[in-house]
Amino acid sequence: MANASLRLLTALRRTAQKLQQGSPYMWGHMGCCNCGNLAQELTQLTKADIHEFALQGRGDWREQIEEYCPTSGLPMDLLIADLLNHGLTTSDLQHLERLSDPKIKALIPLERRNQMRHNVREDVVLYMKTWASLLEEELLKNVQLPELLPVAEEV
Repeated sequence: MANASLRLLTALRRTAQKLQQGSPYMWGHMGCCNCGNLAQELTQLTKADIHEFALQGRGDWREQIEEYCPTSGLPMDLLIADLLNHGLTTSDLQHLERLSDPKIKALIPLERRNQMRHNVREDVVLYMKTWASLLEEELLKNVQLPELLPVAEEV
């Protein structure tokens, strides 16, 4: 699971909001699919840039992630490395493309979870929002507040 960070959970929420508001979404397009939309938010690359990078490799996001080589110098491998530097794992990216992470799906009501499809905008929005909430919960667990000193009574 991704390293919980404010940057990542904010990117997930922004991506979900943009998708909800009508940002381009096409599961078969590497630049505006599930991973492509999140990559746009995290890297500030355009959907066209991401798609062009992907065309220099082979396969969809899952296949490109399986073949990821951090030293290849290929544009798609550099993009994946950038996403990993934002706290994601290759597993996270593969799960995002298929909306398949068991920890995230377990938080979605059963009747909704069983109807989810990886290439439906509304399902992607729900998955990303749920994932962001999970990361927020993990992040808050690690926040330690200082103990407050007693306040002196005024006389």
